[in-house]
Amino acid sequence: MTALVRAATLINYQAVARKHGLNTAPLLRQMGLSRALIDNPDQLIPAVAVVELLEASARATQCYSFGLQMAEGRSLSDLGPVSLLIAHQPSLRDVLQTIIHYRHLVNPTLSMLIEEEGDIAVVREELTIGGDALPRQASELALAVLLGFFRLVLGAHWKPVSVSLIHHRPTDLSDHHRVFGCPLDFGSAQSGIVCLTRDLDRPNPQANAAYAMHARQFIEVQSRPESRTLGSDVRQAIILLLPSGRASIATVAQTLGQNVRTMQRRLDAEGLVFSDLLDEVRRELALRYLDNPKFRLLHIAEMLGYATPASFTRWFVAQFGEAPSRRRGIAL
Repeated sequence: MTALVRAATLINYQAVARKHGLNTAPLLRQMGLSRALIDNPDQLIPAVAVVELLEASARATQCYSFGLQMAEGRSLSDLGPVSLLIAHQPSLRDVLQTIIHYRHLVNPTLSMLIEEEGDIAVVREELTIGGDALPRQASELALAVLLGFFRLVLGAHWKPVSVSLIHHRPTDLSDHHRVFGCPLDFGSAQSGIVCLTRDLDRPNPQANAAYAMHARQFIEVQSRPESRTLGSDVRQAIILLLPSGRASIATVAQTLGQNVRTMQRRLDAEGLVFSDLLDEVRRELALRYLDNPKFRLLHIAEMLGYATPASFTRWFVAQFGEAPSRRRGIAL
């Protein structure tokens, strides 16, 4: 099934394109889009078209922070009705949990996970578009929008401890320093924002329980659960749980609030098998990680949930017909 996102994802696209003198009409036609289509924020459009449009626009303008510049013109209200529910949550943790719960309304391709260890917390974020390519512009756009949720609660001048980005370091970092204002870790295994754990429970000065309750009631009536699939939820859970070695069917089911038998039954109704989804995600991530010279094979094995490089190599040969070291040699 083709992943769809609201055209609101492209809010501020035309403004950034004009800033760089880009004629967007040919690119939009190439992606099967139109100006009228993307000007309707609630229109559903293919997520892959959005990713390809942003990458093509960055290449055409030679502005490799195109997505970041789009994010600077975004506001919470661009999310539609769910923005009211998000804005009035009592703490940053509640804001983030609300985004995770209603991600089908925020961005169905978005996966988020909060990990805490002592005084440090990491809010990880991945885009599950499919394929092994790194969607630099869409990834940076999503990460900068996530930062906006932090600053909604913590203040406009709040800065993270650090930010991790999955792609390589660009030559010009001026936009990245302006938007994030903190140390940047490029070529990381996952995208995410690192903060102090105590920041997650800082009270939201804008919170209003009555507004939040009315917004939740409205969203529950208006939202379209049929647009979600369990398969996409399972894929996203696998992506987030793999690096910790916890992407078992039991843990994924628990993460999604289901028991294993119920999840298996629902996957079967969609014509899906958990082990196939696990291998599909691993294949995509394996090719992505092998393209990153920063990652040793031992590290890649760990990020894909394997205890040893040998186990990873056996799986890789079964999937691709060659050893990962040979595949990396060919790619390089």
